[in-house]
Amino acid sequence: MPDIDQDDLTIALRLADAARHAILPFFRDTSLRAENKLENGFDPVTRADRAAEEVMRDLLACERPQDGILGEEFGSAPSQSGRTWVLDPIDGTRGFIAGTPTWGVLIALSDDTGPKLGVIDQPYIGERFWGMAGAAACDGPHGASALKTRATQALQDAILFTTFPEVGSDAERRAFEAVSRQVKLTRYGMDCYAYALLAAGQIDLVIEAGLNPYDIQAPIALIEAAGGIVTDWDGGPAHDGGRALAAANADLHRAALEQLHSA
Repeated sequence: MPDIDQDDLTIALRLADAARHAILPFFRDTSLRAENKLENGFDPVTRADRAAEEVMRDLLACERPQDGILGEEFGSAPSQSGRTWVLDPIDGTRGFIAGTPTWGVLIALSDDTGPKLGVIDQPYIGERFWGMAGAAACDGPHGASALKTRATQALQDAILFTTFPEVGSDAERRAFEAVSRQVKLTRYGMDCYAYALLAAGQIDLVIEAGLNPYDIQAPIALIEAAGGIVTDWDGGPAHDGGRALAAANADLHRAALEQLHSA
């Protein structure tokens, strides 16, 4: 895969713009209805999810027809270039239908080894985070700024996030709680916005399980560009989904891994 460049970032930001335009008319519209994709449990999808992914796919069909696409709502299209755009039109649809502004649009550009560029966009707040090849930045209500993860070294000084209190299986929940007992503060329910906060130097750890590739690839690229580290719970690559541990720095990552394994 050729090196990621400014043209790739330009396309990624145009994708985020298109998704924003498609999604915002639906947000906090009390007439919006959600469908459930699961027979057991609740995994909602809305017209906003589908509309956003459709406009992003349409743009890629015009601008990058040789690139592949992996999207949550409409599956995969094969790559002829070695590049794949990984799209989650609304990460956090449960929050979206509840009216909370913690969902986001996830866009990654990846090859077989993982994501090289990542965008997390929060349309309602007007906040956008992006990272690639050692450069990471945010633009939003406070203006534009570079991103850098925190230097927190000890778990007892760390702030930890996850989306669901149960995390995953019973064993995964116990492993998460082993870390949670050690940290200063644990919070829940932020979906992809937690990863953006980590890249922005606001928090220190995100631990999750049961992820899909489109849930984690954009956060990986963003956090790594801001100086952090993202792996699975064994310290290996996390871009195929499953369990993920995102940390602000290598020392904190090592300490959290030890606690996960201790459980």
